[in-house]
Amino acid sequence: MLFYWFLKNVAIGPIVHLVFRPRVTGAENVPRRGAAVLASNHLAASDWIFMPLMLKRRVTFLAKAEYFTAPGLKGALQRVFFAGSGQVPIDRTSADAAEAALSTGTRILRGGDLLGIYPEGTRSPDGRLFRGKTGVARMTLETGCPVVPVAMVPGRSFRLLGRTLTRVDVVVGEPLDFSRYEGMSGDRFVERSITDEIMYEIMLLSGQEYVDLYGAKVKKSMDTTGASAVEVVGKLQPPPHEAADRLPSSLAG
Repeated sequence: MLFYWFLKNVAIGPIVHLVFRPRVTGAENVPRRGAAVLASNHLAASDWIFMPLMLKRRVTFLAKAEYFTAPGLKGALQRVFFAGSGQVPIDRTSADAAEAALSTGTRILRGGDLLGIYPEGTRSPDGRLFRGKTGVARMTLETGCPVVPVAMVPGRSFRLLGRTLTRVDVVVGEPLDFSRYEGMSGDRFVERSITDEIMYEIMLLSGQEYVDLYGAKVKKSMDTTGASAVEVVGKLQPPPHEAADRLPSSLAG
């Protein structure tokens, strides 16, 4: 906890504020105490830095186990950094990786903490918002905690030391209460509906175009074919109906 405070207030926080000048809107929507899921879009590897810096409470994220297992001095420093900055390792290569992640996330929430999660499961291939995975719904149903939608919104770009950097604003929406679905954990239709509602709120906050495909599937096809994200989406997703071209499928009617 002390190391987290040091990173946020001494080592990293002041530099990020000075260089990027991030702004936050709606920080009051994060509960002052008790468990909550902070569900955010995912545009860049640095997203997990900006969100916690703009909030008073500590946010715990689920991170790739590889961040904690690298060898040598660099690996040791990396382990200390990620563990101290609120990251929990998850092995994404095992057959039961998804269940392990759900169990870990649920444990964090039952401890009364804030859990940061990216429902898309991967960074956006092209800046659009992609279909959310239902793990976020399962955790809120099993713990009864609210889900707070969060949007990372890119601002102006600027040059620094020969590199192009982008300012990021954090927009926090009002908590979503799914207590009306109490006792329905495991119902895939309910979990899909909840997830799509969360993604819809993130879409409204971020202003992103929504793509009703999993980002990981699009990336895999990009790697296989060498096509761009736009080309892959055009092949995998049929032309949308005029009235539903920006809605998750379960909300499109």
